[in-house]
Amino acid sequence: MKLQILGPTILASALAMAGVAIGLPLASAQESSSGHAVEHAYEGTKTALSDTAITAKVKTALHENKATKGGDIHVHTVAGVVTLEGTARSNEESEAAQRVAQQTSGVKRVKNELTMSSTATQ
Repeated sequence: MKLQILGPTILASALAMAGVAIGLPLASAQESSSGHAVEHAYEGTKTALSDTAITAKVKTALHENKATKGGDIHVHTVAGVVTLEGTARSNEESEAAQRVAQQTSGVKRVKNELTMSSTATQ
């Protein structure tokens, strides 16, 4: 089965028909639905680009930090919330990774899900 992507005109028409189905006048439904769809798509794209930039900045900062350089730390960002995953060699490395992420521009919150390696120094 081949997936087809709807063009903007077809998408706007489909959204307008959905608006008519819930009782909005045709012109109002089309303008409202397609306008909101475009706005949401723009905001979603903007957030994704921002999250990608934050992830890159955090990864670079972790690589440049003496305590975290060469570590097994993976970074994911969703809506400005950075999640650190992987294995820390010590509590100090885990804490340093969290601190580095928190100090990175654009980060709203850090979820530290790092686990300790079996040979980690406590």
